[in-house]
Amino acid sequence: MPASATNSLRVAVLADSDTRWKWGALTARRLAPGDTEIRLDGHLLRGRATPTARQLTEVGVPADGLEEVTASRFLHAMGEEPYDVVVLALVGGGVQAMLHGLGRVWAGRAHRPVVVTGYVGVVYEKLADGLLLRHGADLVLANSRRDAERFRAVYEGVGADASAVTEVALPFLGGEPYAREHTPYTVVFAAQPSVPDNRRDRAYLLDRLVRHARRHPEREVLLKLRSRPGEHTTHIEEVPYQKLARRTALPANLRLVHGHMGEVLDRTDLLVTVSSTAALEALHRRIPTAVLTDLGVREALGNHHFAGSGCLASWDRLDAGHRPRPDEEWLAAHGVAAGGTAAGGGTYEHAFDTARARLGDLLGRPGGLPPLAPYYTPATAPGYLPGLLARHHLAPDGSPLPGAPDADRGPGPVRRVVRRAARGAYRHGVQRVAPVIRRVGEL
Repeated sequence: MPASATNSLRVAVLADSDTRWKWGALTARRLAPGDTEIRLDGHLLRGRATPTARQLTEVGVPADGLEEVTASRFLHAMGEEPYDVVVLALVGGGVQAMLHGLGRVWAGRAHRPVVVTGYVGVVYEKLADGLLLRHGADLVLANSRRDAERFRAVYEGVGADASAVTEVALPFLGGEPYAREHTPYTVVFAAQPSVPDNRRDRAYLLDRLVRHARRHPEREVLLKLRSRPGEHTTHIEEVPYQKLARRTALPANLRLVHGHMGEVLDRTDLLVTVSSTAALEALHRRIPTAVLTDLGVREALGNHHFAGSGCLASWDRLDAGHRPRPDEEWLAAHGVAAGGTAAGGGTYEHAFDTARARLGDLLGRPGGLPPLAPYYTPATAPGYLPGLLARHHLAPDGSPLPGAPDADRGPGPVRRVVRRAARGAYRHGVQRVAPVIRRVGEL
């Protein structure tokens, strides 16, 4: 294989949002052995959450090549370019569609790339659905020991091969450990686009943040936002905190901030969130971290994932000065290296050792890899799979449907203008029109 012959890897990452690009690109780099030269080509799947240039700059993960693609154009590229590894950093349905499309593109080849997929953060909902949609990749990465156990149990429970499940850790953990309080003491609330998902609860959280700032005027209080108005990330944000804040008199020590989460954590003394992956980033650095219980501990919020962590707390307790202390055993089981272990008992620096070894074995397998074999096929899921594939303009056999976006060339200038206008109209409908319709429907 090219990787062993030239001590280099050529990797393609297909991502559908800014956060998944970050996960996919960093995962690709961590999978490569330290002495391996890697060429990383980014492919951004065209859709509602396609990241903007600003979002990509904020993520801060460069690529050797970067382009926006449709599903059919990506598949065409994968049939033409000699990649060693393909990382699918997509929602489950997108992964499933690409597995079937790639299976068709690579049919009959003696050698094909290794296909890698996984999750960008905490897996707190649709466990079975999401996992089975990812089945068929050569490596299905689990971000912790606990996730690896759950993933294998799901696959084995339906009679699917579980050998692809590989324990790693989140690839973007890092930064200097928290050592001492800053001046001023800084509290950061990490906002999420879709949790909670309604105006009332989001207004409540903003109000509590405002009250905390007023109660502690000596502190700096930051509302860390994920996107600017008009941008989307992994999830749709129908009620942006920016919009709510414009209707609120903010105290002088409360500010709204964007930017790289790692840089914000550099000055954080207390990280507060409902269930953001930022909590794991903070815990990795030993920054005091609170997961809010004000709206309940519920699967819909994702904060149930932190049961047993020692981090669950209410705003009332935080207002009174409470600083949560994390449970070391919970940290170790959930992939946070500050707990002492990661990926089978080593430190965070070794979290990807097993995955690298497995990747090397797959790349060097004599005779190449077998055809991709997802659990879902037209025979096992005839009422489910065709609809999933059709969303990406693919037929049940993985071939492009009639009328699918052109697979071998990009859009012309007129189509690009129309596409930008359509995307703007869609985002306006999501952020402005849809919430109004829902409120009217509740009257």
